[in-house]
Amino acid sequence: MTGQPASETPSGGETPRRASYYHLARAVLVREFLLFVRYPANALGGIVVSLFFFGLLFYGGRMIAGQALTDSLEGIVVGYFLWTLAVGAYSSISNDIGSEVQWGTLERHIMTPFGFAPVALLKGVAKVVRTFLTSAVILAVMLLLTDTTLQLPVVTITVVAALAVASVLGLGFAAGGVAVLYKRIGNWLNLLQFGFILLISAPAFDLGWTKFLPLAQGSALLQRAMIDGTRLWEFPAVDLLVLVGVAVGYVVLGYAAFEAATRRARRLGVLGDY
Repeated sequence: MTGQPASETPSGGETPRRASYYHLARAVLVREFLLFVRYPANALGGIVVSLFFFGLLFYGGRMIAGQALTDSLEGIVVGYFLWTLAVGAYSSISNDIGSEVQWGTLERHIMTPFGFAPVALLKGVAKVVRTFLTSAVILAVMLLLTDTTLQLPVVTITVVAALAVASVLGLGFAAGGVAVLYKRIGNWLNLLQFGFILLISAPAFDLGWTKFLPLAQGSALLQRAMIDGTRLWEFPAVDLLVLVGVAVGYVVLGYAAFEAATRRARRLGVLGDY
């Protein structure tokens, strides 16, 4: 009996290769790109809604506060830019997990070789990349509307903003874990988005411990980068270490919370319930 080639099955086809995380990341990024291209009206709608709320904030605030708003306008633009990034990062994971629970497809993801948590994390990263693009458009329009000039060191802004929203990805994971256990909590998940405003404003209170909260340290450094023109290598090493530590810490904690919630849902037998 002659042996079969190692690369072929007995039927003559090629042996399927084991998918790697590279293939998973590529598939998720391609999927997100296709959704963006095929449904441009939805992406445009998100930009219009964000600009509508900024218009209410800007023109309504100018009518009420006048010069006080003008004096703090640069900080408001930077803060709103970071808020749009944070909301996109948070909702990309929390809403996605909530949708999988509602559709009854969560168990399929969990039974994949990768598990649902890595898939959700990569999908969140892909959506953050897309959110960076849409938020850049929103930032450009805000600068035109307000006739404001900001420093735009691309590398510094990208690194600081990415690390800032990484902590929000961790919050999204934790919120998604709660959704796995308690199912219909969409209103509570959406409510947390408005809490991001307080986190972004935390540096204004000048309380040392707030830098360890999500978004707070990133907000402070982003303000300095876009208003004062501070470059990444000009920040104190301690500030950068805090930024990285907060980002990694909240991602790890959120990931662990989601895994713990998933295991508890399995023990309770409610993983596939809705």
